Amino acid sequence: MKEKSVNALLVVAHGSRRQQSNDEVSVITDKLRASCHDDYTIVHSGFLELATPSIPDGIEQCINNGATRITVLPYFLNSGRHVVDDVPEIVDTVSKQHPDVEIVIAPHLGASPLMVDLLIDSAKSVSS
Repeated sequence: MKEKSVNALLVVAHGSRRQQSNDEVSVITDKLRASCHDDYTIVHSGFLELATPSIPDGIEQCINNGATRITVLPYFLNSGRHVVDDVPEIVDTVSKQHPDVEIVIAPHLGASPLMVDLLIDSAKSVSS
C-alpha cells in the first residue's frame, strides 16, 4: 500500500539587504501556514540570495519535517532570469540529492490568473 504524501510548500523570494523586506516574506509564510494546512502540512520559506535560509536549506527543512512532496512557489512578479533559470537550476540540483522526494515548481505569482483581480482590489482599497 502506498504511503500518503506529506505535502510541503516552500515560498521562494529573492532576499534583500533590507531586513524588513525579508521579514515580510516570513509574515506571509506564517499566514500561509495558518491558512493552507489542509493542502500543505509543512510551509517554509527560502531565499535566492542576501537572506537566510537559502533555497536548498528551505528544501532541507521541508524534508527534515517529513515532506515527501514539495511545491516551490516563486514569490516573484515577473519571469526574469531568477524565475526562468536560477530557481529551476537550484531545485534541480537539490532534487538529485533527494530522488525519493518529489519537488515541483509552481508558476511565479505574476503568472497567476488571480493577479488582475488582486491589482484591481488593491487599487480600489485607496479609492473613496
